[in-house]
Amino acid sequence: MSAPLWSPSPGRVAASAMSAFIARVNANHGLTLDGYDALHRWSIEHPGLFWNEIWDDSTVIGDKGNVLLTGAGRMPGARFFPEALLNFAENLLRGECDAPALLFNNEGRLVPPVSRAELRADVARLAAVLKSWGVAPGDRVAAFMPNCPEAIVAMLAAASIGAVYSSCSPDFGVRGVLDRFGQIAPKVLIACDGYRYAGKVLPAHDKLAEIIAGLPSLEQVVVVPFIGEGKKQLAKSQDWPDVLAAAPATPLSFARLPFAHPLYIMYSSGTTGVPKCIVHSAGGTLLQHLKEHRLHCDLRAGERLFYFTTCGWMMWNWLVSGLAAGATLALYDGSPFAPDARVLFDYIDEAKINVFGTSAKFIDAIKKEGLVPRASHDLSSMRMILSTGSPLVAESFDYVYADVKKDVVLCSISGGTDIVSCFVLGSPLLPVHRGEIQAKGLGMAVEVWSEEGRPVAGEKGELVCVKPFPSMPVGFWNDDDGAKYRAAYFERFPGVWCHGDFAEITANGGIVIHGRSDATLNPGGVRIGTAEIYAQVEQLPEVQEALAIGQDFAGDVRVVLFVVMKPGYALDEPMRATIRAKIRDGASPRHVPARIVAVADIPRTKSGKITELAVRDIVHGRAVKNREALANPEALELYKDIEDLKS
Repeated sequence: MSAPLWSPSPGRVAASAMSAFIARVNANHGLTLDGYDALHRWSIEHPGLFWNEIWDDSTVIGDKGNVLLTGAGRMPGARFFPEALLNFAENLLRGECDAPALLFNNEGRLVPPVSRAELRADVARLAAVLKSWGVAPGDRVAAFMPNCPEAIVAMLAAASIGAVYSSCSPDFGVRGVLDRFGQIAPKVLIACDGYRYAGKVLPAHDKLAEIIAGLPSLEQVVVVPFIGEGKKQLAKSQDWPDVLAAAPATPLSFARLPFAHPLYIMYSSGTTGVPKCIVHSAGGTLLQHLKEHRLHCDLRAGERLFYFTTCGWMMWNWLVSGLAAGATLALYDGSPFAPDARVLFDYIDEAKINVFGTSAKFIDAIKKEGLVPRASHDLSSMRMILSTGSPLVAESFDYVYADVKKDVVLCSISGGTDIVSCFVLGSPLLPVHRGEIQAKGLGMAVEVWSEEGRPVAGEKGELVCVKPFPSMPVGFWNDDDGAKYRAAYFERFPGVWCHGDFAEITANGGIVIHGRSDATLNPGGVRIGTAEIYAQVEQLPEVQEALAIGQDFAGDVRVVLFVVMKPGYALDEPMRATIRAKIRDGASPRHVPARIVAVADIPRTKSGKITELAVRDIVHGRAVKNREALANPEALELYKDIEDLKS
């Protein structure tokens, strides 16, 4: 076992909501659980009782019913709280006080806070309008929006009625939006007139005209004047201020619906075909997020929660649920490097952010920029840093504790859109070890399995979950017999959720994610996670970023590494030798690429994840089925017909 980089003080452990929850469980069930591992074991051995305690401890508003769980041995097929009635928005909109609910920063432009009373009033107005337009439970309300207060108002108004909410960010192309919203036939579209990114104002009217024309189901369109231009001549459209001003004077009410009633439709990345429409329930999303916020993040009422995200990534949905814990949400839209690389750290100090969420790529980028935030900023409010999107390498842990803040909980977290939450994440009771995720989530029966389907520790395998949990999807949209849903998660190991991550349980009891299983390299029959290669090569100051694939060649698979060099550096033979030596010494000889190729850019999804599968298809001469899923599809052209890969 390695020495931790950070450990909670006894006082901090004792004061945590997690410790209070353990005491509650012990008192209610006559137990003597004495720490996180014991609580986790109990939570997966008694899932009905555990999620019942989450409901009660979080004071969920609703009618719980008497049945906690049916079909506990079936996955899929289990049903949590089958008699319950609740409303997601009602649980997020507790209280009509003047405390701030939302802060908003658009590339350094801060607007006045939105209080809980103001948020509730705007939700009431929009909900009344939606009802007057005939929006009913189960109807779809779609949003093409930046991460701004109006997007949250729209979601809460839809959820208060029982409508199903689905969102894309405005950087999506027309085809990408229609590939998503076209499958779900929304009745109403909430859209921005444009957005700002990297200091540029980007109008969206031309895109919107095509989107509206391509969605025949639309009856109404509301245009938020985000860049001050409004609806102009867009069909079926009204401006947001006019819609709210004309709202019927109706008190806000909440439709209490079954626990499994659909809340969100979210989308797979879509790089291998038309995106899958993943349906998540109101009850499952609410309980899972309350658990993660209140217990795993120790989030308290009045604290400020930030996550750098767009409305096209599941972390937006995760962030918004912080309202249910009484937190103030610190929203941000635009580039994390505009007007400069300090902007998010400026925001931490200005807004007194307590829990700061970002991506592993952002941490790597500021490290390479040479930022030392501990010297340039106060950061006294920030007690926790969350990182997701890709594995956080060990060197990034070192950087955070050396140059960002010494006394901070650094939690790498991992889950996905598929579960709108996390399988593995942090715990306020546990130390932080270099390069490791702290813990399996409470109520999540996570294991790592070999290819033969046996649990393993200390070796790499498939991340699986062997028991049901509430935030499993209700199903996929337009998948009436559930065949696509079962094929996505339950075919590899029948009755077991196979998530598609290549993972390892460490001697410390932590978890390391080595990359996606479908991107795993297999030279000579040995499975290698791409993250293991990136962890080595991206330490080199000359390398900006890297992407690795397995290329079918001469009856085997060889590792090919693509690198983006930093300005002023070239990939010559001495540099190739340096890269190979770094990988050989830091990983193993099997990780050393057979070919190293310089490229100008790396393709990535809208949420910033690099797309090994799309590059692999291009290298093998196969078509990429859905380029609209990519933020920079033009980058794929760089990987076609590379001479060095023909021999």
